[in-house]
Amino acid sequence: MNRITNLFNTKKSGILSVYFTAGYPNLNDTVILLKELQAKDIDMVEIGIPFSDPMADGPVIQQAATQALRNGMSLKKLFEQLTDIRREIHIPLILMGYLNPIMQYGFENFCRDCAKTGIDGMIIPDLPFADYISGYKAITEQHDLKMVMLITPETSEERIRQIDANTDGFIYMVSSAATTGAQQNFDEQKQSYFSRINKMALRNPRLVGFGISNKTTLDAANAYASGGIIGSKFIQLLQSEITPGKAVDKLLEILHNHTYFS
Repeated sequence: MNRITNLFNTKKSGILSVYFTAGYPNLNDTVILLKELQAKDIDMVEIGIPFSDPMADGPVIQQAATQALRNGMSLKKLFEQLTDIRREIHIPLILMGYLNPIMQYGFENFCRDCAKTGIDGMIIPDLPFADYISGYKAITEQHDLKMVMLITPETSEERIRQIDANTDGFIYMVSSAATTGAQQNFDEQKQSYFSRINKMALRNPRLVGFGISNKTTLDAANAYASGGIIGSKFIQLLQSEITPGKAVDKLLEILHNHTYFS
């Protein structure tokens, strides 16, 4: 069974997924970070493929991507780093990247190498849903890879139901139509959106992403979905803390302590 499916089958709430950009802060941090995150009981990890024009990402992740590219990170390099990862890492792993570098690599080659290294799914924010259905769905399913689609407050109910019917990993519920970045809390408008999606009784579980940075925002994600996804806050901690392990410890401290809002 796909590890993403298994996770959501066995843990219905309180799932914590963490995003980092491959090659940041240092080129060879990928395996170190995965080991640290798994050791601290993070449920799932999104590994970001750095790209020069990450349109859905805020300044923190954009800067990390720029640095990772300067460090020499590429999709080929990332797959090399992940070659033996399943000897030690057992939690679900997702590759998150934009269509341009994936298409340069070749989509079938990308899926094949994902399957070979033990990647469980992918998030491609700029892949149109109609294109996914017509040209990519069969290939991802052939390799038992989950395509995770994003929905926002502006996504129509019809499109949400189409996504729900044609994917079976989880749905990435973007907290706002803005780019990624830490927020102090989710306002009434965002919570109304979360509640509206909840009432649709979708068959797929959902995780909330974009803006989760403290206990308040994570609690809101847990209240309206199966859990949350942390990205920008962790990238900031990778920059400020001495080691990847310290960054993970600090993240968990912030997420479980109401006194942290920085």
